[in-house]
Amino acid sequence: MNISIGLSIEQEFSLRVYKKQVDQLDLLTTQELLLEVLRQSMVKENLFRELIKNGL
Repeated sequence: MNISIGLSIEQEFSLRVYKKQVDQLDLLTTQELLLEVLRQSMVKENLFRELIKNGL
């Protein structure tokens, strides 16, 4: 199975909007937000793992 995963046009646009906002942040705020994104990514990974494990 060959799956190509990329971003939709809407997601690309959102990414550009976020980039403009992030470019204006100071270093400490940027670091805190990066850690929060990583934490949320880990929670999401755990959720997917549980859903797969339970066959949902």
